[in-house]
Amino acid sequence: MRTIDQAKSMRVDFMQGHGKANEKDPLTRQRPGVRRKLTHADLTQLYADNAIVQNIINIPAEDMTRSWFTLRMKDDQLKNDIMAKLADLNAKDNLKKMRQFERLRGDGFVSLGVTQTTAFNLSDPLDVRKIKRLDYIHAFSSLKVNNFLLNEDMFSPNYGTVEFFQVNRRSQVGTQIAGTVNDSIHRSRLLHDQTRRLEDEYQGQSLLEPLFDAITVLDTSLWSVGQMLYDFAFKVYKAEGIEDMSTSDKYELGMLMDFMFRTEALAIIGKEEELDKKTTNLSGMKDLLDYVWDYLSGAVRMPKTVIKGQEAGTIAGAQYDVMNYYSRIAAMQENELKPHIERLIRLLLWSQDEIGGGSIDPDSLEWRSSLILCGAWTARRMQRSENWWLKQTRFILGMVLLLRMRSGRPGSGSSV
Repeated sequence: MRTIDQAKSMRVDFMQGHGKANEKDPLTRQRPGVRRKLTHADLTQLYADNAIVQNIINIPAEDMTRSWFTLRMKDDQLKNDIMAKLADLNAKDNLKKMRQFERLRGDGFVSLGVTQTTAFNLSDPLDVRKIKRLDYIHAFSSLKVNNFLLNEDMFSPNYGTVEFFQVNRRSQVGTQIAGTVNDSIHRSRLLHDQTRRLEDEYQGQSLLEPLFDAITVLDTSLWSVGQMLYDFAFKVYKAEGIEDMSTSDKYELGMLMDFMFRTEALAIIGKEEELDKKTTNLSGMKDLLDYVWDYLSGAVRMPKTVIKGQEAGTIAGAQYDVMNYYSRIAAMQENELKPHIERLIRLLLWSQDEIGGGSIDPDSLEWRSSLILCGAWTARRMQRSENWWLKQTRFILGMVLLLRMRSGRPGSGSSV
């Protein structure tokens, strides 16, 4: 095979590497409005292969549960017992994982392992008045859930809600040996986290499905920048008689000069020879990359500094974006996380062998309105800090203006 044929066979074009520009490339023929539904295997590969995707999935879940919450009750001993039991159950970490699974796969679950005074099946509704203990809780994703059984009776008060979840309780090895099982679990025995669901579907939608094009463009930009950095500078050698050299001689000369004349190497050439270095033109590259980041940031409703794990440098647009993000986190804590925490506290109060020396009716205590998540406090502190900084700046500017006006009065001896 000739050298030119070898070069053609080994050449990798800019848009032909890593599965690009072929029939599998999602950017080759875009059709707006055509949904791309990702399987669990696709979601796993996206999450495992891209660190930015991991930040998008993990950071909001960590921010929602980082500072946990404060419970205020008149009975301090009862409050301390509840907080200690939640710590023993590892509730903070399990709720964080539940939210991560919800963002990654569309649904997040926490199983409630209870001991009851009477025998029961997992398909039976959980009777809170028969709970003896809440022994454990475990977070899991929709990978273990095979089907959602909804109540579709329009004359039922529970119309449109999930009645049972068909769950595969076997391990991976057990599934390979004996196959999957569909154990019906009543919805009252689980905590279910779902924030994105299409009207005609039962399972939640993964956050990565509408972001697939943006993630693909981000991956393409990373690969493109890597190629540009790899071939950022190349040398051009001009000399008489090169056109008369054979192909093999040119190949050998190019290999030798590429080895000898590195970036900072000393080139010894003749008077009629010329050695020049060319670089890749990067004008406009920053605007293209900024567009990719802006689109991704807007799609996930997270500031670029948060996605990248950076700090906003000045009190400007970047910090306002961060403040809006934490305000959104506080709203998610209040509307989505707080009901799950209250459910766990209610189950602990109803338990006969847990705290308080017996079963306690949660409605007989004043505790629900006192459950304040620390993320909301953080957002309020940031807002107060921003307001204080603005007031201080206005005060300083007002003092400077006043001094300038006074210094410019007639007879003062000076003017602005």
